[in-house]
Amino acid sequence: MENRERLGSRLGFIMLSAGCAIGCGNVWKFPWMCGQNGGGSFMLIYVICLIVLGLPTMIMEFSVGRAAQTSPLYMYRKLSGGRGKWNLWGIVCLIGNIALIAFYAVVSGWILYYFVKFLTGQNQDFGFEKMITTPSVNVTYLLFTLLIAFVILSFHLQGGLERITKYMMSALIVLMLVLAVHSFTLPGAGEGLSFYLIPHFSKITGSVVVGAMNQAFFTLSVGMGGMAIFGSYIGKDRSLMGESIHIIILDTLVAVIAGIIIFPACFTYDVEVTAGPSLLFDTMATVFNNMAGGRWWGTLFFLFMVFAAMSTVLGVCENILAMVRELTGWSRPVGCIVCGVGTFLLALTTALGFSVIHFQPFAAGTTWLDFWDFLVSNNIMPIGSILLAVFCCYKVGWGWDKFLEEANEGKGLKVQHWMKPVFKYFVPAAVLFIYVYGIVNFAWK
Repeated sequence: MENRERLGSRLGFIMLSAGCAIGCGNVWKFPWMCGQNGGGSFMLIYVICLIVLGLPTMIMEFSVGRAAQTSPLYMYRKLSGGRGKWNLWGIVCLIGNIALIAFYAVVSGWILYYFVKFLTGQNQDFGFEKMITTPSVNVTYLLFTLLIAFVILSFHLQGGLERITKYMMSALIVLMLVLAVHSFTLPGAGEGLSFYLIPHFSKITGSVVVGAMNQAFFTLSVGMGGMAIFGSYIGKDRSLMGESIHIIILDTLVAVIAGIIIFPACFTYDVEVTAGPSLLFDTMATVFNNMAGGRWWGTLFFLFMVFAAMSTVLGVCENILAMVRELTGWSRPVGCIVCGVGTFLLALTTALGFSVIHFQPFAAGTTWLDFWDFLVSNNIMPIGSILLAVFCCYKVGWGWDKFLEEANEGKGLKVQHWMKPVFKYFVPAAVLFIYVYGIVNFAWK
């Protein structure tokens, strides 16, 4: 595409990038992983991973996207001078984003379903298990989720995606603060916040570290072009370290406050914090159904969840759309139709995986959702982060000098020369070690 679309403002870029990062990873996956991995202990390692691994990776990904001015499909090949081996990772980025939306859109549909149930006062007669095993519910809400996303994306970048994301993110932050203030008034607030925020070092294990790193990459959408595409839509008036810090702070704030909303409620109503993926569904529904005015608090909570989930759905779908359009030359409307239909058909594996399409990839009880999540969170994102570091720091790819020049272009915080060992050695080595440990540990389960 010769005339590449642009975002209209710095605020739009920050909100859009943060919106892609903020989503089910923050408000669905982070709380239940935190609950299953010792609360404050997981929180501590997660924050460390965000700072020492997530921040450098985000800076590199934004830099590659802005310098290449193309989608992740071609950015590596373009900046490496046409080396064919880097083009292969561009294809993996496309596959990774498609795999991500194959389960993410379904989870977002579950959230939309719970919001509708609370809004219409039908919040007493449904449950998580019943929902996921009812094909019509899964397919219908998956369809609504993708339809909303691709209708918005069919408009011009500034008039569609950027404008809607600004409104959604502003509303999300307001709703989140209202719910957090309410949680502080609950009887179990002290106990819940103690579990959530105070680390117990005896609970820090290798599995906790692996889970925290994978969650850090998942929630930031780094490693497979999730941030690079938005880097390609901005100018060079601001340096990228400062912008990355703003986005990570906003992303972490939402994840932390999601826990502040959830854990005091869990301890107040004596519900299990280790409930896993159903924590934000059956557990929170039980909490709201036993709370004065619970229907409306539940409606607000799941509206907040809808905004968070849809901001990421829009970001991932925009990435897929950009790559497909560059591959085919299609217009936005045509690309939206084809990508919408294609992602819907693939996501049916997850939507029907609990009822009709039985597939147990790892062990009894696992489903298509586990397969897609394992592919993206446990493999493509960490491997992508390692390759990104190699690409930006070594001559076999783009090289440190070119990366540094791009990252530091414009006003704001700069990447310093003394940071080179962190980017060049520590990030890829640490991610590789944790990745291999996680795969070996997974294989022995």
